[in-house]
Amino acid sequence: VRLVESGGGFAQPGDSLRLSCAASGNTDSINVMSWYRQAPGKRRETVATIVMSSGSTGYAGPVKGRFTISRADNKKSIDLHMNSLRPDDTAVYYCQALEEDKIHEYWGQGTQVTVAI
Repeated sequence: VRLVESGGGFAQPGDSLRLSCAASGNTDSINVMSWYRQAPGKRRETVATIVMSSGSTGYAGPVKGRFTISRADNKKSIDLHMNSLRPDDTAVYYCQALEEDKIHEYWGQGTQVTVAI
């Protein structure tokens, strides 16, 4: 499975951005996809998760109500819609895919999001 992220870039506080993650390869085995982020000097943290079969979602506290994770109808890509961006949202954002066995996981290369005046 290969994951390719797109989107991101520079935004001012209060702006919106959208990240996309496209999966290729043996995507039928993917059960859950997530967005993580890692700010400088901090650990990588979960941002949002979606179950590909049901569409059920979960969010980290700091982004709840501001970010929305969604999946495409073909279940081969996910988006992260980020609204009301804040400077502390600045990080490298990574897409992750987890297979049903919960053992095999895949990561994208990461995309930078910078929020500043």
